[in-house]
Amino acid sequence: MFWTLELASHLEDAPWPATKDELIDYAIRSGSPIEVVENLQELEDDGESYEGLEDIWPDYPSQDDFFFNEDEY
Repeated sequence: MFWTLELASHLEDAPWPATKDELIDYAIRSGSPIEVVENLQELEDDGESYEGLEDIWPDYPSQDDFFFNEDEY
């Protein structure tokens, strides 16, 4: 499983919390690249819901990781 910011960005608007099957369905319906679907298929399916991208990709950068002041722009 290999995530990039571009691939993960396709799941930002997913209906969180979601199960593995719901995320795969969302990715297919929203026209995400096949790599996103393949990465989701590799996730462990323990029946639990994922709360956000951080549950799928722990290194996913948050807004706090970017060093700019949104108020200035």
